[in-house]
Amino acid sequence: MTLDPVHFDGIAELADRVDYEGEERDHRELAETVWNDFLDPLVDANGTRILEPLDDLRRRCVDVEDVALEADRFPTMHGLDSGSINPKVFKNGLVVDVAHAAMSATPSDLDLHDSRTVVKAVHTNDTSRDFDTEWERYGDGEASERRIVHAPRCDQYEEDVVHALALYVAESRHALEHADDVADFLLLDGPIYPKGLLRWRDRGTELPALFDDSATVHAVLDNYVRLVERFVERDVPLAGFVKNISAKAVVRALRDKEMLAPWAHDAGFFSQVLERRERVGDEYERVTDDLTLTNWFRSRAGSDAFFGSSEADRYLDRDLDRDRYDVTFCMVYDPRRDLVYKIEAPHAFTRDEACRRKIERQVLKAIAVERGPPTVIAKADELARISHDSTRSLLDRFEESFDSELDENYNAVRWGRDY
Repeated sequence: MTLDPVHFDGIAELADRVDYEGEERDHRELAETVWNDFLDPLVDANGTRILEPLDDLRRRCVDVEDVALEADRFPTMHGLDSGSINPKVFKNGLVVDVAHAAMSATPSDLDLHDSRTVVKAVHTNDTSRDFDTEWERYGDGEASERRIVHAPRCDQYEEDVVHALALYVAESRHALEHADDVADFLLLDGPIYPKGLLRWRDRGTELPALFDDSATVHAVLDNYVRLVERFVERDVPLAGFVKNISAKAVVRALRDKEMLAPWAHDAGFFSQVLERRERVGDEYERVTDDLTLTNWFRSRAGSDAFFGSSEADRYLDRDLDRDRYDVTFCMVYDPRRDLVYKIEAPHAFTRDEACRRKIERQVLKAIAVERGPPTVIAKADELARISHDSTRSLLDRFEESFDSELDENYNAVRWGRDY
């Protein structure tokens, strides 16, 4: 039901009582102070360097039209993504998610696009059953793979567990299986490591135990190590493109030192650092002719620290020096949409200045042309996405196979099934 105008005005007028314009100006000044005085390096409350520049701390800009017309740094590009139906709970106690990984290519490779990796993750409290299967080929020419992963039993977080396992098993398997198809550059849709799994170490008591004990979790972690090593061995760069940035490394470190950090997340901080304004009359307007970006940073904040740490020795065998697995990143700001993106890559590639320049320039060109994520990311997202109609049909099939209905609440009646 549409709000009656009197109630709409009543709500909207509440915003007039929150006078925050002046505070935002102060935040911009604070962002400048943090940038100039605290990021070279950023040290947490324990004195640990959690963020430090790979070279000089600096901001740069590139003309949108100029970079859009530049020659490609890589003759071909590949993208990788994994989509899912999201966790579903059934009345017989099963909790299920299905993930579907795909790789895109530019120029297009239809055979590669048709190859998929499908993982169904299943949780049940029935300890007498084991639904785990081995990998099996299916489809035309048996170019695709599928398996069922039986999630470790837990009394809470069941939906989080099946979702993370389905996504990361599918993504990491598909990346490894098609690593040799990538000739020049692979760009993952999202971070380079499975941060959803790595965060288990700090959530409650059950998830840290699952992280320590689950063979499936350890296999996923190993897949990402093998992926980095495979691409290093082949001298083919690997990076990640993060569209939605939720990291809070900077703001958390500042708050831990009892400093003011008014931003909700790091993206808010970096957007104020990278946004350029010019005076027009009595007002300041955003400059939209240039993309702006930071230098590259090495991150050992939160889950970023895991793969290059001594802690990982408990779970992984690594062939390269630890620091080559470290997460490095730069931030890119597109003023046309007022959005911040993060480019991530293992230190194994970005320690070489020429390599990191090629990566950033290729991604900058793609952003300039697409006014958003690079084509290979959009294409991988489209290939991996499971549509509402497909999800609806799959769930009907699951209900028939399980001889059980979805365990829904009144919202399914009020709003329709959330597929």
